[in-house]
Amino acid sequence: MAGYVEIFKLGKTYDTPNGPAVIVEDFGLEMGQGEYVCLLGHSGCGKSTVLTMIAGLNDITHGGVIVANREIDGPGPDRGVVFQSPCLMPWMTALDNVLLGVNQVYQHGTAKQRHEIAGYYLSLVGLGSSLYKRASELSQGMQQRVGIARAFALKPRMLLLDEPFGMLDSLTRMELQEILLDILQRDRVTTMMITHDVDEALFMSDRVVMMTNGPRARVGAIFDIPFERPRVRSEVLEHPEYYQTREQMLAFLEDQDHQRHRADVKKFEEAQSTSVTEAIGSAEVQV
Repeated sequence: MAGYVEIFKLGKTYDTPNGPAVIVEDFGLEMGQGEYVCLLGHSGCGKSTVLTMIAGLNDITHGGVIVANREIDGPGPDRGVVFQSPCLMPWMTALDNVLLGVNQVYQHGTAKQRHEIAGYYLSLVGLGSSLYKRASELSQGMQQRVGIARAFALKPRMLLLDEPFGMLDSLTRMELQEILLDILQRDRVTTMMITHDVDEALFMSDRVVMMTNGPRARVGAIFDIPFERPRVRSEVLEHPEYYQTREQMLAFLEDQDHQRHRADVKKFEEAQSTSVTEAIGSAEVQV
């Protein structure tokens, strides 16, 4: 049975002066409706490239993406995106920032209905008393709440999160994690999140997709996360499989580190060998 989201043989290649640079190759994944998947891997492995292709913000070189039986061909309101920085209009209020998208998606609704939708989602993320504050007056954590509210207010079929808590302090990060999970639990939005944090991935997701190193990055391993929902952080930490799964994920990342080191050493040795060969050739010509 096909998944709600189908990602098949997804690939991204850039043309460079030195020839084609293959960033992602044959990335394949299916996601069920309401499933939460985390992409985890080392920096530069192509996680954000995959996410921006699914969002329609980055052209797909090979393969394709189907969301709710429709192949994507660009950005659209069916996919909400939250980046590490929420990219708000600083001179606009929290409410007006959310209304930017709401006004486009709910064009047939009245002004009162659109305001109610925006206010509702801002209240869900804890900003009910800050609707009319300018974005420039909000803390970084509050701004990220606006970004999350803006994404949910569009009623997307899929939510795409690119390290949404990466710039926040630990207490704000944990609070927003739980707020996000509560909304997702109720609305059953299919979600893909990029993270570098193994513990965050374990707490948030149903499955963790580990990516191999780039170039030519692809799915290297998939871990099913056994914790029941709704999630209670203390119960997750006490679950007998938590540290076992955590160690397996860390072992995968460590193995990728070793592979990258071996590749770097090989590249260095090849460069040195080429340099010596060229030097010898040059010396022979002079003789």
